[in-house]
Amino acid sequence: MPKQVIETFSVEWLQILDEDGNCDEELRPSLDNEQVKKLYESMVLARTFDDKAFKLQREGRLGTYASILGQEAAQVGSAYALRPTDWMFPAFREPGASFVRGLPMRMIFQYWAGDERGSQIPEGLNDFPITIPVATQIPIAVGVALAAKAKGDAIAVMAYMGDGATSKGDFHEGLNFAGVFAAPVVFVCQNNQWAISVPLKRQTASRTLAQKAFAYGFPGVQVDGNDVFAVYRATSEALMRAREGGGPTFIECLTYRLGDHTTADDASRYRSPEQVEQWKKKDPIERLRKYLEKGGLWNKAYDQAVSSQAKEKVESAVHEEESLPPPDPLDMFRFTYQDLPADLREQMEGFVNTNGRRDQRE
Repeated sequence: MPKQVIETFSVEWLQILDEDGNCDEELRPSLDNEQVKKLYESMVLARTFDDKAFKLQREGRLGTYASILGQEAAQVGSAYALRPTDWMFPAFREPGASFVRGLPMRMIFQYWAGDERGSQIPEGLNDFPITIPVATQIPIAVGVALAAKAKGDAIAVMAYMGDGATSKGDFHEGLNFAGVFAAPVVFVCQNNQWAISVPLKRQTASRTLAQKAFAYGFPGVQVDGNDVFAVYRATSEALMRAREGGGPTFIECLTYRLGDHTTADDASRYRSPEQVEQWKKKDPIERLRKYLEKGGLWNKAYDQAVSSQAKEKVESAVHEEESLPPPDPLDMFRFTYQDLPADLREQMEGFVNTNGRRDQRE
């Protein structure tokens, strides 16, 4: 019998706004001028926060911090497409998404300062806390999506990850389960080219990460992750598909980590400055600025106001965080379990006995 082709696939690449601020108006999402300016302002705020967080760490006022420099569009564009009723699962490099969702900025500073109160998500905000162990948020997000589907809630769940997460077993298990049961979940991968010091080519032989979705039975698309319009459009379409019962989607946002992996890393030891400089030319904020300027929506006065407001918000958040009373050391035992397991309760009681303190909840 002759050989037959039983399945084929192709990966779609989406770019709407190029590095010079030129826009494909036919593909441009239907956002009005104020919404486009909001995207710009949110990205500026994210970068301002990032710069301040880096400096605070160097001053010993924060712990180890993971920079988002260069990845603002992937975060802001995707989170902007969410509805308040949707759920969001961040990894550890998504503060830009958290701002858009309404998480108080001082809570992110609290988290990186080692204050567990930064993980107490406000009531009514459908976000999970920052997740450090790579890819562990993926199966949980799928579970929440399946629960929503079982309840008949017309919502979607969005899970963020980096390219390094695609090499973890949690990634396979989560995506496989999502595909089999058509979970209403959107996976947003910020492919910043590096899993700490491991380049993408040492993680996978696949030409794209997006094509991995086809193995699990659902669509995968690769977008220019420094193009906020492309990210927003792809995410909006995927979220709508999920809410309407169409199942999951995997979105690979091709971007670049301009900074070190964290403040405990030195990226100059494993990548060239020439590569970094090439990616700086693809700056997501600069290309949207050029677009706004061409459309008469940007001028120096506006930009100064945006920058000034961003700095005020960030400084206010720092002041708020540093003015709080010290955290209760017992918080290390809280906020994870509804009912504290016996072994952790024993540890907590030992801590109390050693330090002469009582659990304030009792």
